[in-house]
Amino acid sequence: MSSAVVTRFAPSPTGYLHIGGARTALFNWLYARRFGGRMLLRIEDTDRERSTQGAIDAILDGMRWLGLDWDGDVIYQYARAARHREVAESLLASGNAYHCYATPEELAAMREAARAEGRPMRYDGRWRDRDLAEAPAGIKPVIRLRAPTDGETVVDDGVQGRVTWQNRDLDDLVLLRSDGNPTYMLAVVVDDHDMGVTHVIRGDDHLTNAARQSQIYQALGWDVPTMAHIPLIHGSDGAKLSKRHGALGVDAYRDLGYLPAALRNYLVRLGWSHGDQEVFSTGEMISAFDLKSIGRSPARFDFAKLENLNGLYIRNSQDTALVDAIETVLPTIGAERGLAAPLPPDLRAKLTSAMPGLKERAKTLVELIDSAYYLYAPRPLALDEKALGLLSNEARARLAAILPVLEALPEWSPAATEGAVRHFAEGAALKLGQVAQPLRAALTGRTTSPPLFDVMAVLGRDESLARLRDQAQST
Repeated sequence: MSSAVVTRFAPSPTGYLHIGGARTALFNWLYARRFGGRMLLRIEDTDRERSTQGAIDAILDGMRWLGLDWDGDVIYQYARAARHREVAESLLASGNAYHCYATPEELAAMREAARAEGRPMRYDGRWRDRDLAEAPAGIKPVIRLRAPTDGETVVDDGVQGRVTWQNRDLDDLVLLRSDGNPTYMLAVVVDDHDMGVTHVIRGDDHLTNAARQSQIYQALGWDVPTMAHIPLIHGSDGAKLSKRHGALGVDAYRDLGYLPAALRNYLVRLGWSHGDQEVFSTGEMISAFDLKSIGRSPARFDFAKLENLNGLYIRNSQDTALVDAIETVLPTIGAERGLAAPLPPDLRAKLTSAMPGLKERAKTLVELIDSAYYLYAPRPLALDEKALGLLSNEARARLAAILPVLEALPEWSPAATEGAVRHFAEGAALKLGQVAQPLRAALTGRTTSPPLFDVMAVLGRDESLARLRDQAQST
């Protein structure tokens, strides 16, 4: 086996790329990059009824959005079925596998007996050493592995440590079904071997599979790759992760307004740690990642923590990059806000100009878009309830009074508008807030916004004055 590290991510295309799968892909990607190796992508589409092209597309899109590139072409497991059959036949020829003619009725009886005795179902080996001359007519056999019946199977796991199974507890698993289709267990072993995979990093729900697959490797005389089984992700309440906890597709996190770099950073800390460090650049993740720092307890998914981390990434992002990121979510959430991608050049310029103030408060791109409402809202502005509450008759009268002052300004800049508003407030014996709050409500339709005079500068003289006229009360 080559000494270079080769990992693989091998999802089943029966749905979206869920958050647990994304973390598994990330861990494989980081390990390969850390050691200058390769990460391969294999679509395990042997379940023909449940595998869909839509799910394949969603997985590939999710990987690309997260920034997890793979090496070489995507490998499709079903396309390799002839190779899997060839290996099953070779095991038959070497005596490490045998034909089994057990009928569905016989298997059902074994299952019923196991249930009655309160033990797991195990095939009883009735065709293991039987003369094939006794084979019933008209029944197509399966091919089963002739697994060892005594001793033990050991996996030295990169996360779980040394895990041991008694061979008497593992039965002769099916390698090839009676219709000639390979089972998942055989296909995985053959594909991992042929692809030169050195490290299998996956969820610990595959731990028992590791024992069975090790037996297949040994029967074939192949090296067993290093195994590392990661604990699953649980909800914040410790229960198995479900949709109410955040078990969504990666595409849903994109549409909720999370940045890929923030989600990557959050996922890497789900079950892996590096001292007390919480925030990692991609380069830092790659140089620090190892298997021994993955914990054995399930990680807990915490939406609040993800939001806070995403807010940090938003604040630290370039303004133009955030405008680009906003465009990526507009196909999903833009229509209800009257927005579409690509953004008009004038709105893009306004967003970029306003971004330093906007990004200080937002935790998601959706919040960022909503806080920028005043930049794209049609006139007359729809005011929210709090803004309407601020615009009493008295406040509207103040707007009417300050309009001529603002209209007469020779220069329209934050310093000029602030000076004019302060001078007006002092002259009317008012606190600054008594003038600034109605101005903010009239200009943005909200009671919170980036700094008022920055808002006025971004909107420009004509739009600002037009909005104030819409709300001012003639006196």
